[in-house]
Amino acid sequence: MAIEKFQKLLSTAVPLPIENVDTDQIIPARFLKATTREGFGENLFRDWKFDKAGNPREDFVLNNDKYHGSILVAGKNFGSGSSREHAAWAIYDYGFRAVVSSFFADIFKNNSLNNGLLPVQVTDSFLAGLFKEIEGDPNTRIEINLIEQVIRIPAKDISEKFDINPYKKECLLNGYTDIDYLISIMDRIEEFERNRT
Repeated sequence: MAIEKFQKLLSTAVPLPIENVDTDQIIPARFLKATTREGFGENLFRDWKFDKAGNPREDFVLNNDKYHGSILVAGKNFGSGSSREHAAWAIYDYGFRAVVSSFFADIFKNNSLNNGLLPVQVTDSFLAGLFKEIEGDPNTRIEINLIEQVIRIPAKDISEKFDINPYKKECLLNGYTDIDYLISIMDRIEEFERNRT
């Protein structure tokens, strides 16, 4: 599956102010039977979104019409637990293009970057400010500029820089998977092979 280019994103956000969200909460293990990336979004946060009878839980944020957008703002230590790549697939398939948190589990972070989902790690204080702004006004727009590596709330002129692996940044900017990247530098690879002793 090709990934969308990610350069700049301006969107409202969905707040999930819960810490230590693990991959089994993101996508429960019983939904991991498929091997393609599509279709996992419908079961994102399944056990939080629905009760045991399959009825939507009114108190869960994804069932609250006032919150929407392609940015998920989550509590600290997001994506811990098992290394299932399906967690990133589910978030992306649901329609999110970025997740903001003050800490990500390493494997989840790498899985996200490999699948076109941008994990934006911010300070605890900036995250708290985001939650406050979104909960005060669900239509608050957040801008994520990958080129400049900056996240901001334009209306409030609040911003913060974030880090990203330079190789993964290049891949996201161009919509490359690892294979796409290798194809993009095929001429350099061929030249290296020709000049190799």
